[in-house]
Amino acid sequence: MLIFIERVGPLATIQDLGRPGWFDSGVGQAGAADRAALRLANRLVGNPEDLAGIEVLLGGLALRADGHLTVAVTGAPVPASVNGTPVGHASVLELDEGKVLRLGLADSGLRSYVAVRGGIDVPKVLGSRSRDTLSGIGPAPLRVGTQLPVGHPPRSLPTVEFAPVPVPPEVLAVRAVPGPRADWFTEPDRLFAGSWVVSPDTDRVGVRLDRLHGPPLVRAIGGELPAEGVALGSVQVPPSGQPVVFLADHPITGGYPVIAVVLDADVDRVAQARPGDRLRFVPVR
Repeated sequence: MLIFIERVGPLATIQDLGRPGWFDSGVGQAGAADRAALRLANRLVGNPEDLAGIEVLLGGLALRADGHLTVAVTGAPVPASVNGTPVGHASVLELDEGKVLRLGLADSGLRSYVAVRGGIDVPKVLGSRSRDTLSGIGPAPLRVGTQLPVGHPPRSLPTVEFAPVPVPPEVLAVRAVPGPRADWFTEPDRLFAGSWVVSPDTDRVGVRLDRLHGPPLVRAIGGELPAEGVALGSVQVPPSGQPVVFLADHPITGGYPVIAVVLDADVDRVAQARPGDRLRFVPVR
């Protein structure tokens, strides 16, 4: 069974839940930027949660089924259709042979996920089918003409037909633990004052923030750190003073101070923030 890619928007990559266990070799985990959305898509089609799907930036994807496929689209809500007939978001969709699923452009959110029953069965690299955009490891980004093999369907069957989709808030509240390098700033609690706006300089590596309302971050120590490990969700502050929240393809070491670390439960929500969205940090102590 194959999927034929007929159209690609800004970016579409194959992602599963990543490749843990390779940090000592200089390889990050990568995987879906919004892990909860990929897990939901897989559950909708009856897959194990860790099977590979397609991560679609802003929409614009079109794929054709080589045979009967069960698929679901989750994450950023996008208008979707099968052979021109509108279909629901976060619902179970049945594609007969030759039918085309088309995704429009998302009005909110940044990344949508397409899961197919059986998963995308491209070869694994270091135990994962994920594309790491920072290192270039994993399958190449999709392009028109790409053919994707579909794995054998699992014995389990879909148990629901659709899932409710929450309405995103006007200002995203993101919980973060101060430190480990908060002492490198004169007043580190300024991170939690006022609000920030997502910069256009945002990708799978990280979300850069501009100050919207509130005081700037001021360094208390002028030098630079030796390179040290950084975790998913680290809020690193380069000399520009614009914090960067590290996402799935983040480097595993860095030399700029990390003022706080976003709770793992909130990293997926940050990954859906698009340029212009507002964000505020909430301290967890």
